[in-house]
Amino acid sequence: MSRTEADRLAMQQWNTEKQKLMTAARKVWNEGVIKFQQYQMAIAYKVFGTKPVGGRSLYISLHGGGNAPVAVNDQQWENQRTLYNIKEGLVIVPRAPTNTWNLWHEDHIDNFIDSLIRYSVIMEDVNPDKVYILGYSAGGDGVFQLAPRMADRFAAASMMAGHPGDADMRNLRNLPFSIFIGGLDSAYNRNKLAIKYNRKLDSLHNLDAKGYDHEFHLYPDKPHWLDHQDTIAIPWMADYKRNTFPDKVVWVQDNRLQHRFYWLSAPLVSSKVGDAAEVSRKGNQITILHNTFKVLEINLNDDLVNLDQPVTVIANGKVLFHKKVNRSFKAIERAVKEYQDPRFIFTTELLLSNNKVSEVYPLKSK
Repeated sequence: MSRTEADRLAMQQWNTEKQKLMTAARKVWNEGVIKFQQYQMAIAYKVFGTKPVGGRSLYISLHGGGNAPVAVNDQQWENQRTLYNIKEGLVIVPRAPTNTWNLWHEDHIDNFIDSLIRYSVIMEDVNPDKVYILGYSAGGDGVFQLAPRMADRFAAASMMAGHPGDADMRNLRNLPFSIFIGGLDSAYNRNKLAIKYNRKLDSLHNLDAKGYDHEFHLYPDKPHWLDHQDTIAIPWMADYKRNTFPDKVVWVQDNRLQHRFYWLSAPLVSSKVGDAAEVSRKGNQITILHNTFKVLEINLNDDLVNLDQPVTVIANGKVLFHKKVNRSFKAIERAVKEYQDPRFIFTTELLLSNNKVSEVYPLKSK
């Protein structure tokens, strides 16, 4: 299969998938409610400006509140809609499905965020490489957690007046991240922890100069309310597009397991909390710098490597794989189904297990 044929089949499969999702997307847009398992999440959305070539931007804005009465979280949801002015794009302000302290980083939230992005692409022609997440207070808690574990969905993220909890910042290698905090915001040590987590990002960037782009904004005289000083996050984020195919992926499994992260993936049945992989690419060479996943899938297409030439996989200085691989319709089909993202369509897949690499969809001999 040629690249031209693979690209044609990829778009054909994505268009088919869009049609399958259209009924659900229209229902959500018409009713303003999205459902998953026993949960439901109301959404308020609004479109600003003229749609650019390539599609609209999407800003997912998470409200504060948390472990509080329903009325308090409802008020916070209403308030979140007024905080930020957007020149261009679709703004979605969801109402958290629960009223718990961790309302924006419970396990089901990842599914809701994925659905919001997917339906926005379908219904409002959102550019999947221009999706941003931001949140205030408890919403900031959510950004601290969601941005690392779902980094491959976003172009940039901004955290306002939140608490990091146990967030692991290593996954932010390819996601620009900004922190906004008041110097007097001492409840739960938010101010001190914001400084600590900025230093973590400083350290990661110093060790990897091409990664961990971040900004830190400390307002010494501000308490929990930043008095709109954080609105500068919007133009800062808008300057970024998603680094869809980064030259290096750093992936650490959080306690909410993910089955995919950029051009790497892993079966959930064989994944566990703390599994970690660091994989780089240069030309047609893939280098496994570190890996503790029992099974690690390396998903490739012609945006990542030249599939008309052999692909090499190296680990610990040893060549594990070196051959020309096959573009496969099965790989395209799988990627469309599992990623449901028109930019993440892969045409071949390699499997790393027991320090051996194999092609998942080899060309069958006649």
